Amino acid sequence: MTTAIIYTNGNQECDRIKTLLKTLPSITEILEYKLGKHFEKYQFEMEFGGDASYPQVAIGTKHIGSIKDTLNYLNINGMLL
Repeated sequence: MTTAIIYTNGNQECDRIKTLLKTLPSITEILEYKLGKHFEKYQFEMEFGGDASYPQVAIGTKHIGSIKDTLNYLNINGMLL
């Protein structure tokens, strides 16, 4: 069982990566944390840095990063069909 975690502000990239992760058989659960509901901007910046973009993704216990980082990670690890 592999869990993906998405830190989101509700932008299109956040929606797109969530949709993609839902289609992957290796991802069995998706946890979505939303700006203003589950965390505040200053908490996001403290965790990921002031220049971090949304979404930020973790798979299992590994922080992957932005949507670009996540797509690269999925590709390199053969998780994309």
